[in-house]
Amino acid sequence: MFHAFRRPKVDQAKLEQALVQLGLDGSQHLIVHSSLKSFGHLEGGAGTVVRALKRHSATLMMPAFSYYSLVWPLEHHQRDWPHPPPSSSGHFDRFTRVSRDIGKVSQYMVEDMRHQRSKHPALSFVAWGQHSDMLLAHQSLQNPYGPIGALYDLNGYVLLLGVNHTSNTSMHYGEYLAGQVLLPRFVNLNEQIHQTLFPNCSAAFERAAPYLAKLGRTVSLERAKIQLFSVRDVIDTTLELVRQDPEFLICTHADCRCREVRRRVRLEGLHPRPHFTPLEGLRERELV
Repeated sequence: MFHAFRRPKVDQAKLEQALVQLGLDGSQHLIVHSSLKSFGHLEGGAGTVVRALKRHSATLMMPAFSYYSLVWPLEHHQRDWPHPPPSSSGHFDRFTRVSRDIGKVSQYMVEDMRHQRSKHPALSFVAWGQHSDMLLAHQSLQNPYGPIGALYDLNGYVLLLGVNHTSNTSMHYGEYLAGQVLLPRFVNLNEQIHQTLFPNCSAAFERAAPYLAKLGRTVSLERAKIQLFSVRDVIDTTLELVRQDPEFLICTHADCRCREVRRRVRLEGLHPRPHFTPLEGLRERELV
């Protein structure tokens, strides 16, 4: 007898129940990474996710990266740049679309004026809630992941909705503190070309999963796995892994910028960087 394929169905009530199982009661400060398709059929789509998250967090932040806003000035050409470099005007504004791999939930937040977005043309964050102003103010061109450092001091949490650690942006801040090599990239900010810094890619981040598994909480919702981790656990674990092996979280893809990161870290080693508290050095770290 033929049975039609049943797509798993998830609604807001089921999603909120899973968040409650993880211990989210509305007092936590979150950075969230998500994949809608991981749930099967999610009634209401991205809006359902955002509404559920707001009911169970005090502060909500997501990456809103737009890599196509990078510019590639010939006078600053680097050996690891694509050949030929992609064409780009470098235009960025409050409603610039997020890159496809960042996901529809971040895009939904960007389109809603009730949410704030930072000003980094390529590596912006979007946020809502109690500490959204403070978190976004900690981004700079030389430390694009500064908002995660501020979330560390708030004892915040990383929530992975149907994705694994290859989407866990907080690990980049751990690399930053460890002194991992960062590559120069360029953006158009206030009609001027400015240098910013890019980390290696995150393709190898799932290698940290065995070290983080015992530190987090996990629930299943239909076919999706939802994981919650302390931001401090994620960053501290990443920092220690990179200190022990600077190449541990660097991918081996031949055509990735990680190849240049590996070359340089072998040549230069690590140069640890300081962590700033939410109020320390704020003026110096603001975007131009």
